[in-house]
Amino acid sequence: MSTVLETFDKWKHFLSDRVEQAKKAGMSEDTISKLAYQIGEFLDEKVDPKNSEERLLKELWDVGDHEERKTIAKLMVKLVK
Repeated sequence: MSTVLETFDKWKHFLSDRVEQAKKAGMSEDTISKLAYQIGEFLDEKVDPKNSEERLLKELWDVGDHEERKTIAKLMVKLVK
């Protein structure tokens, strides 16, 4: 995953591909958003941000409560559509 996180554009492209795959597999928007939230939790706990955009997202994630983090996840999915 480190290659994917080298640049924010690579991360967006990776996420866009995964969202498209999830849609083709028949996942609902709600399920995709829940998965995005879980990915956000994983990244927050396990991955050091590699660039300024990722650092900003981590800082927002860290100060957000559960609902705000869910919103960030939904916005990331919306961004890559």
